[in-house]
Amino acid sequence: MIIKKQTIFLIIGIAAAVLVLSGSLYVGYRLGQQDPRVITVKNITNVDDPEVKADFGVFWQAWEKLKDYHIDGGKVTDKDLVYGAVSGLVGALKDPHTIFFPPPDAKKFEEDVSGSFGGIGAEIGVRDDQLVIIAPLKDSPAEKAGLMAKDKIIKVNDDFTDGLNVNDAVKKIRGEIGTKVVLTILRNGWEKTREFSIVRQEIKVPTLDWGVKDDKILHVKLYAFNENAPLLFYRAVLDGAVKGAKGMVLDLRNNPGGFLEVAVNISGWFFPRGTVVVTEEFRSGQNTEFKTSGNAALKDFPVVLLVNGGSASASEILAGALRDLRGIKIIGEKTFGKGTVQELQNLKDGSSLKITVARWLTPSGHAIDKNGLMPDYEVKLKEEDVKAGNDPQLEKAFEILKAEISK
Repeated sequence: MIIKKQTIFLIIGIAAAVLVLSGSLYVGYRLGQQDPRVITVKNITNVDDPEVKADFGVFWQAWEKLKDYHIDGGKVTDKDLVYGAVSGLVGALKDPHTIFFPPPDAKKFEEDVSGSFGGIGAEIGVRDDQLVIIAPLKDSPAEKAGLMAKDKIIKVNDDFTDGLNVNDAVKKIRGEIGTKVVLTILRNGWEKTREFSIVRQEIKVPTLDWGVKDDKILHVKLYAFNENAPLLFYRAVLDGAVKGAKGMVLDLRNNPGGFLEVAVNISGWFFPRGTVVVTEEFRSGQNTEFKTSGNAALKDFPVVLLVNGGSASASEILAGALRDLRGIKIIGEKTFGKGTVQELQNLKDGSSLKITVARWLTPSGHAIDKNGLMPDYEVKLKEEDVKAGNDPQLEKAFEILKAEISK
């Protein structure tokens, strides 16, 4: 019988393949005997995505071992494990402003942005992995209790805040109206912590106060960039004009921000139409510029700015633009440094992700986030000043503005 050369190679190749396969099966069998398991994965797509360079087998192996070996592994639900895994994904970015909201928290977050809620009336954030007070709101329980911007929140009731994100901290601090929450606070200059017992109330976010002071100076105190701010700012400017104001102290202390569009709207009073006041820098490199469309009625009006560690976000946008483009002087303390853009993305089960998608740059290209704005004239507001009713920052602002007016 004649066997062709190609057939011999084919037979040899098949035999070799069988040997390799048999060896692999044997190794697999031995491993299976040592660590037997059956893992069923459902509703998983894109597992062949070439962009994913990670072994998801490790994830499922960890899932299984937690379910099998953890003392509470039989109690935890698969949904809780999934939500915990998503929270871990978010935590890997080390961005305190990117947050995962399970369905109940997502609903609560949507309710909170309406501007009326129960709590202590303080904007909180994370700075250097520490939960802090960004700003107490005007006439809020937090302000009346004596909390100040940059106070470190060490404990909420009996729970330490180490590793606590803003969303979880808010859930602990808020509660039924009339009930108490105890915050353990550490302030710069204190040797030890102090406890603040605060009664929760329904919180209404204030917007703006104004008045024409001695020497015809219009003092505008802007608390938040909400939907009411543009109309109230117009009324303040009109009142100042009627009373013959010669300059303005724009007070942004303890203003934690608000809507970007409102900051751009108010900027329109100070710059010619079409002026770029802030740029959103995206990872794609396709940046977005925000330009004024107002009447520029105050473009030559003497102005100085007041800021402190509670001035954040939209406050920093307006202050940065006024200094970069008009050289307007800033008095007070370094601002908070919150200069990123978050976008809410809804997930299919009612949960959501608040994702940082861009950072803000002032007209000169200064990145606000984590850097903040340094004042031209640094003036500290000490605890004893507050107790005595003194305001050296405002006094300095009036002094600087009078010098500007005299020019």
